[in-house]
Amino acid sequence: MSDDIAPAVKTFILEEFLPGENPDELTLETPLITGGILDSIATLKLVLFLEERWRVKLAAHETSPDHLDTIARIAALVQSKRA
Repeated sequence: MSDDIAPAVKTFILEEFLPGENPDELTLETPLITGGILDSIATLKLVLFLEERWRVKLAAHETSPDHLDTIARIAALVQSKRA
């Protein structure tokens, strides 16, 4: 079920890229790539996490801000891959 995706992604982003930040500031709609939280290396780490955690494979075009710029978009993408 998709209920586990968004919280797991949020936890990963907080631990990996925003240690010490207020978790309440990172919402489902916080811009991650366009907001400067994720750079290209961080985005790659996120993609690897998603692929390993949910055993999905993301295509190159799916690693863009169109798909990965918010936790909500990431969860929707992973869910679509698992369906």
